[in-house]
This record gives sequence, C-alpha cells and structure tokens, in this order.
Amino acid sequence: MTSVSPFSPSQRGLVSLDDVLSRGNVVALTGAGMSTDSGIPDYRGPDSPPRNPMTFQQFIGDDEFRRHYWARNHVGWRHMDATRPNAGHRALAELERRGVVSGVITQNVDMLHTKAGSRNVIDLHGVYGRVRCLSCETLISRVALDERLTAVNPGFTESVVGADGVEIAPDADAEISSTAHFRMVDCDRCGGILKPDIVYFGESVPKPRVRAAYDMVDDAAALVVLGSSLTVMSGLRFVRHAAKHDKPVVIVNRGTTRGDEFADDTLHAGCSEVLTSYL
Repeated sequence: MTSVSPFSPSQRGLVSLDDVLSRGNVVALTGAGMSTDSGIPDYRGPDSPPRNPMTFQQFIGDDEFRRHYWARNHVGWRHMDATRPNAGHRALAELERRGVVSGVITQNVDMLHTKAGSRNVIDLHGVYGRVRCLSCETLISRVALDERLTAVNPGFTESVVGADGVEIAPDADAEISSTAHFRMVDCDRCGGILKPDIVYFGESVPKPRVRAAYDMVDDAAALVVLGSSLTVMSGLRFVRHAAKHDKPVVIVNRGTTRGDEFADDTLHAGCSEVLTSYL
C-alpha cells in the first residue's frame, strides 16, 4: 500500500497521483528531469542553459561535424557511464518490485533505470552504451569502440580535459573546444559510418519500439509522466493516447508541459522527492 503524498497538486483533475499509485499497474514515462539529480543536465528545465543538440542531418551530412561530435563523445561517454542512479530511479525500481509500476518508457539514453534495477524498460531514444553501423546495422558496445578510438587517439582525453573536468550533455556529449587532431574509425565489418544507437533530433524512433511502448500504455491502468516537458512528439503521443483511451494521466515536472491539458493531476516538483515519498 502506498502512502499519501505530502505534495499538493497544482491543478486538481479527476484522479490524483495518490489514486493511480494506490491502484497499481502504472506505466512511467520519464524524461531528462528524472536524471538531473544524478548530475546529468536537461535540455529544457527552467534553470537549464540554452543547448543546441545535434540533428541527424548534421551527423550524416558533414564529415567534419561528425568527427567533432565523436571527439566530444569519446570524452563524454565515460562520464555518463560512471553516473549512478539517483533516489528517484531507485524508488521507481522499488515501486516496480512492489507491483505498483508495471513498466518504464524512458526518453533518456543514460541507462540509469536499468542500473537502478528496473526490469521492464523501453529505451525510446536508444542508449549511450551501444553503437550502430548505418550501412550494415551491426551493433557494437561503446566499450568496444572506445578501445579502438583510444588506440588511434592515444592521450586525447587527457589532453582536452582540464582540472575542473568537463560538462556533460544529456546525450553523453562533452563540451570541449579542441577536436582538430581527433581521428575517427569506421565499421570494421563494412567500412560504414558508425553512430551512437541514439535517436537524434530529426530522426524517427524505430516503429517496433514505438509499438511496444503503445502496447505498454494499453496494458496499463494509468500513465505517470516524470521529468519531461513533453516538447517533442515522441513522448507526447503516449500522453495523448492514454487520455484518448480514458486512462488517467498524472504529470510530475518542475515546469509546465505540452501535455498538461491532458493531465488529471500535475505536480510541480522534483521526481526524486515525489517518488521517494511513496516508499
């Protein structure tokens, strides 16, 4: 049995967060705000600096831009890999173990839900820990690619990381200035372009993954959004779908979202503090 939340909703709809969690079979849709307590910045939070994430068209259309990206990623991915789940991730995993949460659809690529112990996770936008060849579709681990890149770029990371470290973006990119001497490698099977197994802006989420997410929402009793502004349609469509099928929708986010009009309850608060209050 879940406890009563100490947080007051910013608007009262038909169903509250207390209601949906007490009934169970809840699907969580999570965004970047879920991971800010782990030290990963978000793109659109109220206190976030302006960011211009890379587009798919930029990645495939400009060799120099692609090399520059991989240089930053070569530094940034290991910092992402070292990031640990926060209290919100752990609380969500515990709610799954208790049978309250049935699954997680995450827009994040940081793999922190899996690291926290959540088992039924759909990584909507992919994960930072895999790399895909755009020609032959071969998948390799980021660890394996790191070994190849380190071999052809000895000392690169040490040369660009200052005493204060680097700033990491939500897609495992790192803010560094000098990348001119970085060397990229191609697929060792076909010579094709390698790309992180992440859905970039301007790129479509694979249809089977979208279908699996819709099925998860269809099988759930309610949808709870955690830490997402729902600015992009890849997440907003599941909120619209749930509302269309008369499933309760509750949104927990520090600011307003594009999905607020579909919500029965909205809480303007941090994910970790809200989720841990139900343990």
